[in-house]
Amino acid sequence: MHPANRARALAALATLAALTLTGCMANVSSGAAGTPTAGVTSSAPASATPAPSSMASPTTAGEQPMSSAPASSAPATAGLATYTFPDGRLSFKHPADWRVELFEASSSPFVGTATVYDATGQRQAEIFTGVIADGVSSPVVRTVFESLPVPGLQGQPEPAAHYSFYVDNVNDIAKYRMHLTAGAPIAGAEMGLPGLIRIGERVLIAEVTFVDNPFASDDAAKAWLSGTEGQALKTLLMSMSYR
Repeated sequence: MHPANRARALAALATLAALTLTGCMANVSSGAAGTPTAGVTSSAPASATPAPSSMASPTTAGEQPMSSAPASSAPATAGLATYTFPDGRLSFKHPADWRVELFEASSSPFVGTATVYDATGQRQAEIFTGVIADGVSSPVVRTVFESLPVPGLQGQPEPAAHYSFYVDNVNDIAKYRMHLTAGAPIAGAEMGLPGLIRIGERVLIAEVTFVDNPFASDDAAKAWLSGTEGQALKTLLMSMSYR
């Protein structure tokens, strides 16, 4: 080929290559903005939804984050009130809608009985404190349901005061008792427990009032203990405190 003709041919080939490259770049740009061109992979199509942020939305000062948990439908626990005897040393807690009536036999030294009534006026327990008391016991066959030491009466003269719930059987007659006992009651053949608790130089008797035969069976007694009334009376006895 003549040198002049060869130069013109090379110039034409260079121009054609430049036009072809420009067209390819146009096609790549178009694919990134719309439908990808064959041979080009789009890493983020226009229709893709951004991934949600894993960070919680900020709250303003004093504002609590919202919770998706449903509100509890359980009834609120009834509040407790504290009753203190006139001498200021012995106290106990009871449901706030219950009431306490005091019979004071002597003011110096103090001797008296607090009778506890529930919201319906039913007598539920009696608590005696004074300087004298007596009790009578007889042989029984005992089944113990529950017995726990009373925190507020620890440190007093032994045996340590316990809240106890049990049944004594005498001649096939069941006598259910929930009261404070001097030490834990023992199951089996034993003597009846008078329930005299030493507090300093004084004595304490605290017992739940059961009218006649309150339970048809031991299982019924256990079911009552786990219910509202049983737990309220257990709390009352367990809350006894002397200072």
